[in-house]
Amino acid sequence: MKIAPELKLSELKIDSARLDRSLFELAEIGKLPQGGISRVAFTPADLLARQLVQTWMLEAGMTVRTDAAGNIIGRYEGLNSDAGAIATGSHIDTVPTGGIYDGCLGVLAGIEVVRVLQARSIRLYHPIEIIVFTDEERSVIGSKGMAGEVSEDASYYARLDGTPIQTCLDRIGGDWSQIATAKRKSGEIVAFVELHVEQGGVLEHLDKPIGIVTGVVGQYRFAVNVIGRANHAGTTPMNMRQDALVAASEIVLAVNKIARSIDGDQVATVGYLNVSPNATNTVPGMVDLRIDMRDLSEERLQLLTAKLEAEIVNIAKTTETAISIQQTLHIRPTLADPQIMKSIEGVCQNIGLAYTYMPSRAGHDAQEIGRFTDMGMIFVPSRAGVSHSGDEYTSPEECDRGANVLMQTFLDLDNFYRSRRSEI
Repeated sequence: MKIAPELKLSELKIDSARLDRSLFELAEIGKLPQGGISRVAFTPADLLARQLVQTWMLEAGMTVRTDAAGNIIGRYEGLNSDAGAIATGSHIDTVPTGGIYDGCLGVLAGIEVVRVLQARSIRLYHPIEIIVFTDEERSVIGSKGMAGEVSEDASYYARLDGTPIQTCLDRIGGDWSQIATAKRKSGEIVAFVELHVEQGGVLEHLDKPIGIVTGVVGQYRFAVNVIGRANHAGTTPMNMRQDALVAASEIVLAVNKIARSIDGDQVATVGYLNVSPNATNTVPGMVDLRIDMRDLSEERLQLLTAKLEAEIVNIAKTTETAISIQQTLHIRPTLADPQIMKSIEGVCQNIGLAYTYMPSRAGHDAQEIGRFTDMGMIFVPSRAGVSHSGDEYTSPEECDRGANVLMQTFLDLDNFYRSRRSEI
């Protein structure tokens, strides 16, 4: 096995038809009669899909292992087995009714890259790892395990039906009691690049085939409880009301106003309301609502939070209600590595593909992996911005472009990290 002294970016191409076949063969597992795919993590369908992907990895000349977090790791050795790996991957589990491309494209494009190298008897300087992360759609325990970010409380990861995480990991070859051993270091993985469908409509709107991801946003979520006084809607004068829904409505408007009040690409949403007693002829006495805030800057998220808390104090006073707020989720943002973004940009320029820089406002495994090593992401368009649905679609041509950009980014990063290693 060898690598050519100089590899031009245009020399190697993935097999687009083979990648497309792989996507649709995998999609047969968990296929629903009414359309869409159900391959929820740890279910029989998920196990079958994992077996198929491992078979493809072995056929492509990789060694395959499963770590304690249940992650499947296919490794294609490099010329220097002591060098850290250049890695890619994603997930193959789905939401209860998902589609063909979410997560799966990233895994199968990685396998396709190795197939191309194997067919030409090429080894890069660095080993290549293709990773299938466990349960991305719910607990993200696979990538959290690899980043050393797993909670010690096993009950936190219990399934909705009560199945313990220990049982779930046993099904796929993981081991909760050894979960700490899944943690990796930057010396083991020098760079991680994830190819993913956008799951939004920005690329299609801009007519750009490639998105260079600047980072994966942090997510703050809050549970807000508003307590007023339920009363008769006809006999209670307007100036004698403690209307919890009026107060909640002011919070909804405040969240929108706050998100627009500072410079940046932050977003904030109230997507859940539960009104009690929820009767037409009754002044609402209590409202529960949920707030979702996302941004690439932790400082901006903290600023938004401070503004929100101040607004809530004022709203409680003017509406004579009692309002409590509790943070229920705190996911830190992860910025993409500048060199990886530069490499992706250079590849696009050499190929002649238009691109745009953009944040990822959805969570991905790359967010956790970026906590311990250099991380980057490549987006390809999602038709009409649809995802987590049987209707999600990314054309074969768009998948082909993304996979080729991924492969050629690998080649560029292989040279970059090899040079950096020789300078140390």
